[in-house]
Amino acid sequence: MTTGRPYRGMTAEQRSADRRERLFAAAFELFSANGFSGTTIEKLCAYAKISNRAFYECFANREELMKAVYERCMNDAYTLVSQRLKEARRVPEDLIETGVATYIGYMTEDERRAKIAHLEVRRAGLPLHDTRRAVVDEFVTLLEDNVGDLLRQRSLPDLHLLAIGLIGVIQELLIEWAMSENPPAPERLVTVATHIFRNAIAA
Repeated sequence: MTTGRPYRGMTAEQRSADRRERLFAAAFELFSANGFSGTTIEKLCAYAKISNRAFYECFANREELMKAVYERCMNDAYTLVSQRLKEARRVPEDLIETGVATYIGYMTEDERRAKIAHLEVRRAGLPLHDTRRAVVDEFVTLLEDNVGDLLRQRSLPDLHLLAIGLIGVIQELLIEWAMSENPPAPERLVTVATHIFRNAIAA
């Protein structure tokens, strides 16, 4: 039975948290470098320097670990974008450019983020489908909350579908960036995405 007694200077809870963090670091590195399918539990445990048994005390399987890593990455991105939007001028064009530049900047600052968030989470398959949908919904709501009232004045046909489509633009640009042998500069991605956004809301 697990107790709360200290062992090597850490309580059981601290040891569990430490193992989880080491698995997070291992997954972040190996899923992005070798791909989800190319990363076994044994490789994750070797990188994290824990036993296979310890892995299963933290996560049920690789998919659950991927879900946790993906959610942490996207929560950090969401928090950063939300903060920058609060600081931006309340003009649709400025808000959109700020949101696009912040999100793309965050993902391309460390290519592992882009690979985890836009490539490997998809390759993890159906178990991550609902998680991805939930994250997209959060960003759609963020977009609607910030520019919805302003864009409705322009009588756009369906703001919700427009928001989903515009978020899809960013996702596909980041996939191209992550997979390319000669990726375009992040600033170029921002320019292209912003151009598409501005033309969409000007229609």
